[in-house]
Amino acid sequence: MARDTNKALRNQVMYSVFVRQYSKEGTFRKVQEDLPRIKALGVDIIWLMPIHPIGMKNRKGALGSPYAIRDYRAVNPEFGTMEDFVALVNAIHALGMKCIIDVVYNHTSPDSVLSAEHPEWFYHKPDGSFGNRIGDWTDIIDLDYSHRALWDYQIETLKMWAELVNGFRCDVAPLIPLEFWLEARAAVKRVRPDCIWLSESVEPEFTLDNRARKMTSLSDSEIFQAFDLSYEYDVYHDWVRYLTDEIPLSQYLEKINQQEYLYPENYVKLRFLENHDRPRARFCVPDDMARENWTAFLFFQKGMTLIYNGQETENIHRPSLFDKDDIHWDTGHDISEQLRSLAQIKRHPLAAEGSYRVRDGGNGIIIAEYSAEGRRLIGLFSTRGKPGVVRLNIPDGIYRDLVNGSEVHAESGLVCVEGRPLVFLIGQETGK
Repeated sequence: MARDTNKALRNQVMYSVFVRQYSKEGTFRKVQEDLPRIKALGVDIIWLMPIHPIGMKNRKGALGSPYAIRDYRAVNPEFGTMEDFVALVNAIHALGMKCIIDVVYNHTSPDSVLSAEHPEWFYHKPDGSFGNRIGDWTDIIDLDYSHRALWDYQIETLKMWAELVNGFRCDVAPLIPLEFWLEARAAVKRVRPDCIWLSESVEPEFTLDNRARKMTSLSDSEIFQAFDLSYEYDVYHDWVRYLTDEIPLSQYLEKINQQEYLYPENYVKLRFLENHDRPRARFCVPDDMARENWTAFLFFQKGMTLIYNGQETENIHRPSLFDKDDIHWDTGHDISEQLRSLAQIKRHPLAAEGSYRVRDGGNGIIIAEYSAEGRRLIGLFSTRGKPGVVRLNIPDGIYRDLVNGSEVHAESGLVCVEGRPLVFLIGQETGK
C-alpha cells in the first residue's frame, strides 16, 4: 500500500460516469445539470470515464471505445469544450465532491498524436508495424515504457490534469512498470498532495497469462506500493462462482478474509457489484430481495463503494463501449433511498479503522463484522433474500437496525433474519 494512503477512503462512495451514455446529449453540461441528484446519493467522488478524443483508425462500432485515446491532453469534442469540462469539475467541487478522470497509459489509438510524433515510443511487431500484445484489442496499439522520454511526457500530462482534478483511475495499470507509477505519484504529489490513485488491477488469470508471455503484469501487492485503491478482481470471480452455485458461500468469504492478511494494514479495495466492463447487478442477481442484500453488503464491505451510473435505477443492460447506447433512467426501479441510507452507514468510523471479518452463517446468510476497542458493527446479509436464524456471540437484547430503524432481537445467542439486510452496533454507542 502507498504509505500515505488515508484509511478514511474506506468511508467514501465513488460514482462512475460514462459521459456519452449518461444522457441523450452525451455532454459534460448534461452531467453537470444532474450533479445535485448524484450528490444526494451520498457520493463523495465522481469518476469520469475517459474524457479525451477518440481515434478514428480501427474503431470498434460507430463511435469507438473511449479507451482508444487519440490525444491525452485534450477533451473529446463530442462531450463539449475544455471550458465545459472545467465548468463541470468546478461544479463538482462546489458541491463538496471530488473528481477523478481515467488515465489510459498502456495504449493509444493507432492514429494518436503520440504515434505520429513519436512512433519510437510504441511496441512494434516483428515486421516493424504497430501492434498490441493482448491481441483482441484491435482498436489500440501498445506503448513501450523502455523509453525514458515517454515517462517524462506522461508524467507531465498527469501534472497538467492534476492542476484541475483530484485524482486518477488508471486503466490496466498492472501492465505498466511499477517504477513508472512510483515516479508519477511522487511528481504529481508536488502538484496535488492529496491526489487519489485508483488502479484497475486485473484478474489473477489475466496476470498469469500475461506473465507467461513475458509481459509486465503487476500483482495487487505490487500495485499497492503506488496506488491508494485497487479493484477487487482478486475476489470478484469467486462472487460470480457463488452466484452460479459452483462454490459454497464460505469459499467466497474466505477469499475476502485473506485480503486482511495478504495486504498492508491500510489497504483499500474498490468494492462493486457492476462496472462498465462487467454485467449489471440486476442481471447477475435477478431476485429483488437478494439484490437488496448484496447492495447492502457492497456498502458494508471494507473499502470504497463504487456505484456505476444507472445502478441506482437498477438497469439490467450495460451500455455499449462502442456505440450510442443511453442509460435508461425510467426503468420503474429506483433504489436511491436505499443507497442514501447505506452511505450513512458507510461513514461509521469502525468501517475505516476496525478489524474486519466475514463468515458463513448458514442458510446463505453472511455475517460480517468490524470490531475495535470493545465496539462491534455487525451486518447480516441474506444472499438468497430468505429468512433464517444465525448464531451470534452477542448479549441478549434489542438492537436498532441502522438500515431501516427496525428492532433486532437477540436471544440465547441467536438472531432472526427475516430476509432483509440488518446492520447494528454493539458497545459504547448502544450501552450494551
